[in-house]
Amino acid sequence: MTIPQNDLPPALSIGILAWNEENSIGTMLGSLLSQKLFRRLADKGEGCEIVCLANGCTDGTVRVTREIFAAAVRDGKLPPGTTARVEDIEQPGRNNAWNLFVHTLSDRRTGYICFMDADILLRPDTLELVFDELERNQHLGAASDCPVKDIAGKKNKSMREKLSLATSEMTGNIEGRLNGMLYCMRAGIARNLYLPRDVVANDDGFFKAAICTDFFRAPLDRSRVVSVAGATHLYQPYLSLKDVINNQKRQMIGQTTVHVIIEHVMTLPEAQRADLARTLRRKEEEDPDWLKRLIMAHLARHSRFWQIFPGILGFRWRRLAAMKGRKKLTHFPAAAAGFAVTLIACWQASRFLRRGVSTYWPKTQRQAILAAPQPPTVLPSVLS
Repeated sequence: MTIPQNDLPPALSIGILAWNEENSIGTMLGSLLSQKLFRRLADKGEGCEIVCLANGCTDGTVRVTREIFAAAVRDGKLPPGTTARVEDIEQPGRNNAWNLFVHTLSDRRTGYICFMDADILLRPDTLELVFDELERNQHLGAASDCPVKDIAGKKNKSMREKLSLATSEMTGNIEGRLNGMLYCMRAGIARNLYLPRDVVANDDGFFKAAICTDFFRAPLDRSRVVSVAGATHLYQPYLSLKDVINNQKRQMIGQTTVHVIIEHVMTLPEAQRADLARTLRRKEEEDPDWLKRLIMAHLARHSRFWQIFPGILGFRWRRLAAMKGRKKLTHFPAAAAGFAVTLIACWQASRFLRRGVSTYWPKTQRQAILAAPQPPTVLPSVLS
């Protein structure tokens, strides 16, 4: 496959992970093509590539995206050196698309590799703020923005919406959080990572663990990953009980899988950890079911559903304990509801994994987000 080359050396390669996003990708691309960073890079004599990674799409995602990119070129919305194209990947799967972009499709000259979902909406300065933080702080391996649910600015919130926002506020206290909906890595770090096919969620957690331990060869240093203040995107939260539980089930499966991978990687010789992408790719090529067997062995050692990965029973309460003042009281209902959902999802995930299956990615239908994200980026009070 021939990869188009920019006239200007690309400072940034952006991969948009899209699976049947015909209804949402147009709005998302509008916010992406309006990013201030592209013009600034052109003024510095640097370029950028934007690649929509349409994996296994059966709707009009590829057609719609190509039309939008063609119109952007025709109307002069792309600065010199910024290119945009669609890669129509026949095989479905986020992991396959991720690996292809990092190791094959992205320009080898790029300094940074960025991934984002196809159903979010960015502020005009989001990529600029994330990029600048990586440029400024050479200690960082990756940076992401601070996601905001599109219901955050709603005046009359339902109780379900208030609980959803309170849960996000507690999650936002996590140090060194890498947000999976939009993140940027140094290209050298990204190219030493590889996603096994059976990782269905929490890949950002795996990346964070690898980056913050120098590929599992050093003590944990959470300061190597940051969520950049002021950089924001909007997204639609899961609000129906069915969608919330399905998403939590997927997260529990992902957490378990990543825990098993990390445990295994820590037993490997340091030379294999240092060359992690090659190590994991070779395992996949030599034995496609290697990770499934490790998961089954892990489950055999931990018979209770709440033992599928460490800390299941306490993480909601630890997040609540980190809240300050009366928020410990106001956010208690969200922590309690989240704990109940976690137990249900964990039980379902345990049963699912014990059947020898790890691939689980429920597709939910969402409407396009039409409102632009506005400052401040701190979530409004859940009591408003």
